[in-house]
Amino acid sequence: MPGIYQTSNSRLSGLFGTLGLILVLSPLMFWYLYTNFRIEVPTKHIAILTAKTGKDLDNGQEMALEPSYKGVQLEPLGEGRYYRNPYLWDWEVIPQTEVPAGKLGVKIRLYGDDLPYGHFLATETGQKGIVPEVLTPGRYKINPYAYTVELHEPVDVPAGFKGVVTNLAGPLPEDPNTLLVEPGYRGVQKQTVNPGTHYINPYLQRINLVDCRSQRIDLAVAKDLGFPSKDGFWINLAASMEFKIDPERAAEVFVTYNELEESQNNYDTITDEIRNKVLLPNARSFCRLKGSNSLGREFIQGDTRTEFQGNFEKAMQQTCKPLGIEIVQALIGEIKPPMKIAKPVQEREIAKQDAEQYRQQILQQDSEKTLAIEKAKIKQKQALVAAQQEVIQVVTKAMQLQEVAVTKGEERLAVAKYALEAAKDKAEATLARGKAAAQVIHLENGAEAAGWKNSVEAFGGDGFAFARYVMLQKMAPAYQEIMANTADSPIMDVFRSFATPGSNSAVVPTAKRTATQEVQQ
Repeated sequence: MPGIYQTSNSRLSGLFGTLGLILVLSPLMFWYLYTNFRIEVPTKHIAILTAKTGKDLDNGQEMALEPSYKGVQLEPLGEGRYYRNPYLWDWEVIPQTEVPAGKLGVKIRLYGDDLPYGHFLATETGQKGIVPEVLTPGRYKINPYAYTVELHEPVDVPAGFKGVVTNLAGPLPEDPNTLLVEPGYRGVQKQTVNPGTHYINPYLQRINLVDCRSQRIDLAVAKDLGFPSKDGFWINLAASMEFKIDPERAAEVFVTYNELEESQNNYDTITDEIRNKVLLPNARSFCRLKGSNSLGREFIQGDTRTEFQGNFEKAMQQTCKPLGIEIVQALIGEIKPPMKIAKPVQEREIAKQDAEQYRQQILQQDSEKTLAIEKAKIKQKQALVAAQQEVIQVVTKAMQLQEVAVTKGEERLAVAKYALEAAKDKAEATLARGKAAAQVIHLENGAEAAGWKNSVEAFGGDGFAFARYVMLQKMAPAYQEIMANTADSPIMDVFRSFATPGSNSAVVPTAKRTATQEVQQ
């Protein structure tokens, strides 16, 4: 039994030892696999894979188009992290293909089938050669073992120009003698391109610039534009023209008058060709045909020169328009006849001009006189108008003052009427108050008279007795005592006058009777 236990312990210790060794070696194994199997593709880079195992390529194959074949793989790995077995794969991290700004890229395929005889563009996917499509500025994941990228300049068509497109590849046109071909055929295209930047494959197309702006050229070449007059004198001319190429027919004009080599693109030479082949021959032809119908002295006079100038411009426009060239302006700058006829004609023309100048001076003086008269009339009219305006102002001001005075008078009249009405109302009120006061007095007097009447009736209708009563009533409080010696005293006469015959009152006959007693009676 002890032996059995010892064997079990040794096996367990061996198992634990193996597990411990595995635990110790596992991080190292993981680190080894992580560092050797990992593919880090940084920004702006790609990884080219090469298979170490797989099917062998044929003798005509350069690239492994599928992962099952041995060799360089066609599709690269983009930016990121990948894991491959280093015993089965090999890889290379390289920068991406970059087309800088202001450039274009042309891809040349390095693998595939050979092109047919006479072809240089790889129009099919599996063909080797130049790819028609171009690369614009940017970065591309292109396998350098599969493609070569050439950098070229794009074509800039400035404003005012047209780009004539020539196809360098494609089927030949059915009519080999045609100037312009239909789209898709080899040759100069009918359709031109507008101003701008054009990214074209220089192996597929070529763009030539045609200046369609107005251009001015000088034809001041005496020998080229000179002609004999009708009377046999040689006339020298100096002319200038402003022309432009019809933008719709730029391709036709380019093909017709271009004699440049294919590698050149100098549009100034096309202008020279138009000058030498179109403008100058037609100008020379017109001048010699039309100028020979007139006498030499007629070119010194103004009418013939003006007519010749108009006919020259019209003829140049009619001749050049069917050729795709528009004549904006054609001028005869100078006509030089021989001195043998120029001097006499000039003197005669000078004499005519002097006579015309004198006639103009006379007309000018007459005009000045007429102008002075008209100015005087205008000043007179202005003074008359000013006087009329002043009269109108004075009359208007007087009428305004009159209207103001009338308005004020009417206001005062209205105020007076209002005052009169107020006075009438006040008088009526005063009269009414007077009548009321008189009526009150009358009533008061009537009431007082009625009282007196009643008082008199109390004395039996004897008014004298009532008067004596009133007088005595008024006087009695003033007398305290009257001293009289005789009965015929003057004071007693005052009281005696109130005594009437038949009165009930008794008169004191003696002097001894006192006034007090009389009053009491």
